[in-house]
Amino acid sequence: MTANLNIDELRERAEEVAGLLKFLSHPTRLLIACELADGERTVSALESAIGAAQSNLSRDLARMRTEGLVNSRRESKSVFYRLADDRLARVLIALCAAFGPGSAQTKIRIKR
Repeated sequence: MTANLNIDELRERAEEVAGLLKFLSHPTRLLIACELADGERTVSALESAIGAAQSNLSRDLARMRTEGLVNSRRESKSVFYRLADDRLARVLIALCAAFGPGSAQTKIRIKR
């Protein structure tokens, strides 16, 4: 962590942050968010990129919209989705840096 971290401010937002991380812990929702971090996508583009069934994808997108994580707009017969919160994009960038290509590829080990 950084030296400028104010633990009191973090404590006030800990529930919110933990909720976001819990929400992103589902693989399909994480993949959706990662795709949307690169820009606006249609449901069919997300379906193709992620490989999820359209019904599951629509359910997860609806949940993400309800949680305020994505916005949508309709253009003709297509619905386009995009991230609604810039903070989510920054979290995803950090995850990609930690686990994406070129990272240390270190597996997480949890002691039990």
